Amino acid sequence: MALTHLPQTLRTYRPGPTAQLLGGLALALGIALAAIGPARLIAQIEGERGIIPMARSTDIEVSGIEVNTTGKNGQEAREAGWREAYKKAWAKVGGPAMPDSQLESMVSAVVIEHEQIGPRRYIARLTISFDRGHAGQFIGGDGAVAAHSAPMLVVPVLYSGGVAQVYEVRSPWQRAWAEFRAGTSAIDYIRPVGSGEDSLLLTAGQVNRRSRAWWRNVLDVFGASDVIMPIARLERQWPGGPVRGQFTARYGPDNTFLESFTLTANDDAGVPAMLAQAVQRFDAIYAQALAQGLLAPDPTLTERAPMDPALAALIAAAQSAEKAAATPVDDAVTTPSAAASEAAPPPAAASTYTIQFASPDARAVDSALSAVRAAAGVQGASTSSIAIGGTSVMRVTFAGDLNALAAALRARGWQVTVGSGALSIRR
Repeated sequence: MALTHLPQTLRTYRPGPTAQLLGGLALALGIALAAIGPARLIAQIEGERGIIPMARSTDIEVSGIEVNTTGKNGQEAREAGWREAYKKAWAKVGGPAMPDSQLESMVSAVVIEHEQIGPRRYIARLTISFDRGHAGQFIGGDGAVAAHSAPMLVVPVLYSGGVAQVYEVRSPWQRAWAEFRAGTSAIDYIRPVGSGEDSLLLTAGQVNRRSRAWWRNVLDVFGASDVIMPIARLERQWPGGPVRGQFTARYGPDNTFLESFTLTANDDAGVPAMLAQAVQRFDAIYAQALAQGLLAPDPTLTERAPMDPALAALIAAAQSAEKAAATPVDDAVTTPSAAASEAAPPPAAASTYTIQFASPDARAVDSALSAVRAAAGVQGASTSSIAIGGTSVMRVTFAGDLNALAAALRARGWQVTVGSGALSIRR
């Protein structure tokens, strides 16, 4: 049936929000390539950027232990300072009194936050880590985490000098989050490295986006269920003077406000310590929000957007026309008794399969989704990875096995290649 014979509403079909988003991205990329050239565009993802997050650990960590000890020489003063730090950290977690040798055997690591070693004096601020397997029996449930959140993507936004940045350069705010020891936190943080395409996907403008389709694609890249935005704004009173930090905790695709606080550093040298303290405050804020049920993944990030009504009507009309053309005349006069004597086959169980398809532009993505959804037996289809100009991937829910899905797509005019649990289609 020709498209000119369809109702007027079907002939005036307009692409949905996803198609408009992808089309806009493709157009912006084309303009950027034409205006500034590919070399400059590639330079935006090259260079010295990216900080690898510290490995997760389940050890019991106590930070901010300050010591000031003396000895016959610097080394002896340092050893005395560490022994004192063990005792202070153990008392801070509520551990019982025990000999120094037993206490030292439970220490798994000492992290030096800051230290000064003199001829006979040692001044330092340390983080002491106790092995949970050995120390946990003495402090019970202290330091344990009752419940964990779903994987949360961290987008640390820093405003400094009037400029907003995330991963464009190596910032002290990104470093503070990368060095945060999140092993005992209630939040399952997904901390991007910040190199490569991270600086293009995650920008300060991204936190203000509301498109669920865009957020779903970004979260799928990092394997996250939702997003949190710890925002830091640094204000320098004068060059070399105090630095005031305003911190705001936000979360979710709607950039929802949670809590804010202010910290101050005496000068630029104290900014890293201030930011490390801010990360600890953020962790406590998000943990409290989790306990209150605020950090549950947004359901709109997992729900598939409804199909455009005009597109749905167009697909339904095409399916009706194909069904009418494929029905033999003799089948229409089948006697009721003969039809009733044939037992209806049981419905096939629905399964989810992966389909790869070429996506030179946004229109090709929408066209492939529409055609696959129109295939017989397909109950739903959505993109899991979009690569404009390359090969994209969709997840398809189909009532049948993989070979039946391949046959249904071939009937729609696709050339299908069957792989191991997946299909590759092309026109």
